[in-house]
Amino acid sequence: MTRAAVNNQQFSPYTGRFAPTPSGPLHFGSIVTALASFLQARSQQGLWLVRLDDLDTLRVKHGASDNILRTLQLLSLEWDGSVLYQSNRHAAYQDALESLFNQDLLYRCDCPRKETRGQTYPGTCRNRNVPLCHQASLRMRTGNTRIGFTDHIQGEYVRNLEQDIGDFIVQRADDIYGYALTVVIDDDFQGVTEIIRGADLLASTPEQLWVHQHLGLTAPVYGHVPVATDAHGKKLSKHDAALNALLLADPAELLIQALQFLGQSTDPGLAGADTATVIQQAIKNWDLSRVPKVPTIPKMTTV
Repeated sequence: MTRAAVNNQQFSPYTGRFAPTPSGPLHFGSIVTALASFLQARSQQGLWLVRLDDLDTLRVKHGASDNILRTLQLLSLEWDGSVLYQSNRHAAYQDALESLFNQDLLYRCDCPRKETRGQTYPGTCRNRNVPLCHQASLRMRTGNTRIGFTDHIQGEYVRNLEQDIGDFIVQRADDIYGYALTVVIDDDFQGVTEIIRGADLLASTPEQLWVHQHLGLTAPVYGHVPVATDAHGKKLSKHDAALNALLLADPAELLIQALQFLGQSTDPGLAGADTATVIQQAIKNWDLSRVPKVPTIPKMTTV
């Protein structure tokens, strides 16, 4: 995608993006993330792209993609160019896997996911040569390597890949490509320069930097905004019925709530304003340094 292909506006080299999974309607937490990403891009006269992570057919819900796009439009979060659907990108992911195979960085693993999910993988299958007749995932080798970066919101973040994460999956046993692979390939393809997303993805960033490194790609910079939780500290979910009545809420008021959650100043005079007016002022006043430097914040008001 070239800038000229988007429109005739003048853009800076900045490119941001919002990449939700269409597993249900947007909830308050995902709207916060979309808004922060949008404002960071627009405040720098940059591009803002939308990509839909629709690879996992078991999670994707019928009509959710269209619902997400309508919601963004309702909130005056207008994106540039065409929406990219990951389901159309299999060839690019396969090319990346072949490159990693040629570097002897991948191996087959038939360990049950339920036994390894949420744990540091101990390398059980690293030297096992799992037979091709067995259903298996593909894992990427790590090492006793420290991977660190400066997050624009959360600060310095460093992990030892082998000790803290272990060899991670880049293709599941059901052939679904792993997030650590696809996000790297697509961000590079779209020329993304900065990623603003939820802090629930902070811990996965070193994996992505490892993939960037071994594919010879330039990594974007990152900022992870706090995740909205309920009063008990549970992450707000698309499946939480209390949060799915978005169209019944006042969209402009919802934007104001999201701005306040992000630590931004809001003019009392915006009460009763339309979404375009709220967004216009939000771009003008956006200050990333004011976003709370914490991983989670309770969202006490039900939307």
